Amino acid sequence: MDPNTGWRYRVASSFGASVLVVCAIAVANYPFVQRLVTTIPLLDRLPVTVLSDEALVVAMATALAVVAAALLTLFKPHPRRILDTISLTLRRLFMGALALAAIGYFDYTYRLPRTTLVATTLLLSVVLPAWFVAIRRRPEPTAERAVLVGDDPDAMGELLATTDLPIVGYIAPAIRYDADRSRPSMGVADGGQALDGRLDEIDHLGSLSRLDDLLVDHDIDTAVLAFERSDRAAFFGALATCYNHGVTAKVHRKHADSVLTSGTGVGELIDTELVPWDWQDRVIKRGFDIAFALAGLVALSPVIIAIAAAIKLDDGGPLFYGQERTAEFGETFRVYKFRSMIPHSEDSTPIDDRDNTQITRVGRLLRRTHLDEIPQLGSILSGNMSVVGPRAVWVDEEEHLEEEISTWRKRWFVKPGLTGLAQVHDVSSTRPHKKLQYDVKYINEQSFWFDLQIVVRQVWLVLSDLVETVAAR
Repeated sequence: MDPNTGWRYRVASSFGASVLVVCAIAVANYPFVQRLVTTIPLLDRLPVTVLSDEALVVAMATALAVVAAALLTLFKPHPRRILDTISLTLRRLFMGALALAAIGYFDYTYRLPRTTLVATTLLLSVVLPAWFVAIRRRPEPTAERAVLVGDDPDAMGELLATTDLPIVGYIAPAIRYDADRSRPSMGVADGGQALDGRLDEIDHLGSLSRLDDLLVDHDIDTAVLAFERSDRAAFFGALATCYNHGVTAKVHRKHADSVLTSGTGVGELIDTELVPWDWQDRVIKRGFDIAFALAGLVALSPVIIAIAAAIKLDDGGPLFYGQERTAEFGETFRVYKFRSMIPHSEDSTPIDDRDNTQITRVGRLLRRTHLDEIPQLGSILSGNMSVVGPRAVWVDEEEHLEEEISTWRKRWFVKPGLTGLAQVHDVSSTRPHKKLQYDVKYINEQSFWFDLQIVVRQVWLVLSDLVETVAAR
């Protein structure tokens, strides 16, 4: 087994990175290095600042804490290619450098001088990627230690009997629920007599709630997932945990319709294709969502008042229309829009707006200009939606789409969005195959910068539609 797995990798990566950060600051504090940095164009106005012993220790401690937090993802033993390792290390390092620069902006006593910060960042941009490349876990074509993870004893027993993987044990929740999730089942998968001897030949390693620790404690390379419901949070949570620990996750081919997979594997098992966001990315995305929703509600408040008056003057009906829609992991939430149709006239069958005779006069204008979507900013604030993601689908419409496309649930991996890759390409549920293609593409390639590109494009489309609508009148 690779020695740089599990806790060994965590110790080596975190300790080595800490030593490099401290050494880089110590080197950057030398007058010669400071003068060398100031000879670089654009940096020649930076002052040469050498810290005293006490100030240097405080600056080292501050920088170590900030950079370590930024590099946290790299302390997990995920197998990566060389270029991926270098790219991720540099992105995390520059995020830490920006945080340190922000501390310096407020002129705290424990800040790094600007020249020292620049010199430290330049040094770490060379040594840190080299260090993580040197100790990285290389992607292995085969695994040496595998574990069964799930809540379906029948499937786990079947996989144990048919797989060639060296299974060292199984991990299961204390209680599993019936398919309708209405009540706990007595046939629990918790390692007792309830398994009827189907997994007696391997050890019960522990509960699903301890999956993080168990993967590390037993140096697991591969996890075979066997959940009764592959479209719920427990399944995807296990996938994300496997990713965080550099553990290859495999699923049975019967789950391929609802899981993002690579399509490759051996026998009945196929590899998942999961790259969940790091916590730093999630914080940035959530912060952007909140800022966008608040700014939108404030800026559009006059428009909201005008729309409310127009709807009331048009037919006197309710202002808002609520609908249950599918959220992340197949959960549901209620979304609100400005009412654009005659009350109680909705149909779950996807239909083009141009052919829908139930849309009101004001509603047709709202839909054409996308202004009926404004109340969904509230769903973004509450956390049920994001600014960018696959569009939330009406739960009744979802049934029709799942009947037509067996792989439709692949969209459930992320939060639904106000806009998305499918929307900016003018693809709706009336073209479900193309819509799913765009949604899966977004999930596989999502990043904060990708989100910004989609938002800019959507804003441009909305403004274009507004101008076109005004000009037509």
